[in-house]
Amino acid sequence: MEMVILAPDIYVNASVALGSPPDQVARRVLGAKRYGNQTSEWVLARVQQMLKALPAFKAEAVDAQLELIRGLVHIVDLPELPADAWSEALVATARAAGARRVVTDHPDLLALESQAGIEFMSSEAWLLEAATPPPAPVQQH
Repeated sequence: MEMVILAPDIYVNASVALGSPPDQVARRVLGAKRYGNQTSEWVLARVQQMLKALPAFKAEAVDAQLELIRGLVHIVDLPELPADAWSEALVATARAAGARRVVTDHPDLLALESQAGIEFMSSEAWLLEAATPPPAPVQQH
């Protein structure tokens, strides 16, 4: 599997719904060096904003959750982008990280399918692909 970028919704859903597809994706991506584990300050700022807005997530736990995520990722540099520039910021994050895919379950982003050469895929699709064994090598005679 190649390196992917996790969208803010994946981090948030993984933080509140243990065992869910976003949680499984986050655990696999953040727990395996082969996926690159890169994100941007823009993504982390959206994660913080979303966690603070969730009544199910204790406000005092937000900083600790962000520190946990920061400890598992490398931050790539991005130009300053507005908070509502989701597709633009995620494409920029993917490009800065050398990734070709963003994992998200946000319907508006999934509807884009691809933007500027960056593919948007759901957590369930990523899990299915990750579980599918590679094709058998072609034998030459």
